[in-house]
Amino acid sequence: MYEPIRTKSVHRMADDDRHAYPHRSREEELDIQLAGHLAALLAVTDELGDTEAGELIARQVARLRGAPPARHAGLSGSSAQDLHRRAHALAGRALVVAASRADTAAAILAAGRMDAHTAALTGETLVGAP
Repeated sequence: MYEPIRTKSVHRMADDDRHAYPHRSREEELDIQLAGHLAALLAVTDELGDTEAGELIARQVARLRGAPPARHAGLSGSSAQDLHRRAHALAGRALVVAASRADTAAAILAAGRMDAHTAALTGETLVGAP
């Protein structure tokens, strides 16, 4: 009446694939995310022409990735105001991730960059900005 099953089932138990794919820890994921935000901030910082801040950011990216970052080669053509706004937002994202992974050095750098871009947007001067 019924034909017997001739092939293996395509369905598997969830436990079968637990070790089939590499998994990263939360700390590794946060490292990757922080390095990404800082690399994006580095690109905008390079476009603004701030070489000193760019070097500080590049050191943090290299520390997180284990290799020096690729530096920004092209220009977006955005105004300085737009670049400062974008950099401020990226530094804010980096600050949140750095705080969640308890990375003091990256958090201090990101907060300093936020202050510097806020000052650039409002026309204030910062003393000793990183």
